Amino acid sequence: MATNNKRPARATPTPVPTNPGGRSRSTWIAIIGVLALIALAAVIAIVSTGDDSNSTARQPTVSTGSTGGTGSTGSSPAAIEETRPVTVTGTALPSFPESGTDPALGVVAPTVAGASFDGAPVSIQPGQPTLVVFLAHWCPHCQREMPLLVKWNSAGQVPAGLQVIGVATSTTSDRPNYPPSKWLRNGGWPWPMMADSSDTAAGVAFGLTSFPYFVMLDKAGKVLWRTSGEIEITALTKMITDSLAAG
Repeated sequence: MATNNKRPARATPTPVPTNPGGRSRSTWIAIIGVLALIALAAVIAIVSTGDDSNSTARQPTVSTGSTGGTGSTGSSPAAIEETRPVTVTGTALPSFPESGTDPALGVVAPTVAGASFDGAPVSIQPGQPTLVVFLAHWCPHCQREMPLLVKWNSAGQVPAGLQVIGVATSTTSDRPNYPPSKWLRNGGWPWPMMADSSDTAAGVAFGLTSFPYFVMLDKAGKVLWRTSGEIEITALTKMITDSLAAG
């Protein structure tokens, strides 16, 4: 009898599972591929949303700067300085007298160019009726008057067409309520505020002798009146409106 030398056929063995759930390697590869596609689609969606120039969630960073500054766009706030250089063009007004007729009435005030605490340009010059308010951070009368002026503005009582410019003067770090930039910012001062020079050049140019000190100029830069000390807001408003009407 002939001998059959052929080996019996062997069934293909079942691979040993490579994971506890019994899924095959190919199944896991397919799952991982799907997950990768989902993650890629999510990243693309996020990037697309970030590039939307009309998105209201993306706001520029604005530096608050200091009182009287216009503020600047950017991530770095402007440097704050409590005094700034001041340039005076023209003849200084005579000192404000304690009594009697003011010798500066009708005189053209000098042009004063300076900057706010954060370096924004601030100038006192002809062009429109202007009330110049000189304040010293350590002066108790100024500390009482400043909130009244802020309320005057917020109540809409400032005469139409009037420009108000503040000057922080006689600044010194060894006196109370320093620094003036913080005092005025916290108090909500709403108008441009010039930081006077360390030698009070702006104050000298306007004949400053005491605080608070007010100088009213017409649109040509002429002095309509000057006064010092605390003043009630109703009286201040009347002084301004009467002088503008007369001019």
